[in-house]
Amino acid sequence: MSVSLEVKDYIAIVRLDRPPVNALDRATRKRMIEVFDEISEREDIRVAILTAEGNVFCSGADLKDRPDADKAGDFLLHNRLTRETGNAIRECVKPVIAAVNGAALGAGLGLMCACDIFVASEQATFAMPEINVGLAGGVSMLRTLVGRSFTRRMFFTGMRVPAAELYRRGVLDEVVPADQLMPTAMLIAADIASKSPIAMAYAKNAANMMDLLPQRDGYRFEQNFTMALSKTEDAKEARSAFLEKRKPVYKGR
Repeated sequence: MSVSLEVKDYIAIVRLDRPPVNALDRATRKRMIEVFDEISEREDIRVAILTAEGNVFCSGADLKDRPDADKAGDFLLHNRLTRETGNAIRECVKPVIAAVNGAALGAGLGLMCACDIFVASEQATFAMPEINVGLAGGVSMLRTLVGRSFTRRMFFTGMRVPAAELYRRGVLDEVVPADQLMPTAMLIAADIASKSPIAMAYAKNAANMMDLLPQRDGYRFEQNFTMALSKTEDAKEARSAFLEKRKPVYKGR
């Protein structure tokens, strides 16, 4: 299976496994969408980690699985699947941590951009190389990561950027040796999984909306969430646990 799902202790590990370079074809994209939609609805999952097998995170779109320009609707279907792959991650109710183990190129970098938190191994590199095969795409994702000039430089040249440089620019949260990548991601995931699941669902929704709203409207949006959450059993449990100096036991309601 090109995308696997493993769940333990409220943490889902999603692994892209399509040798040799984890390129995305239609079947893999459909599977990715299915997996993250499943994660959204499973009560035994509170956070997810997206990573990959091998030495490459994702080389991008599989050039052997391009749409047929002579078949009416095929290009539009291909583009729809491409968009929804990222949307399934971005719209996942649970926070998603990208654990980038190697090169993240083109649509592979897009997968990372759709996640909430980015950690990478020291060997990881990043690029939008579409220009090198006569195409152009991905600037909408790059602009969420870096400034205007560097966005255009990466987009116009297809240059590869090492993890250390993106860490220097404040894009990556952690850059660690390869053998520390998953332990680091798991520590972050365990911390998130320890929080109230209903509060975290609101937090993920709020974080996504803040990408779209002005600060004034966004803060009002958050205040409404805080008011709604204050009436939940989990909020009452959190307050009681704090006062009683014990670990809270959340029920997700």
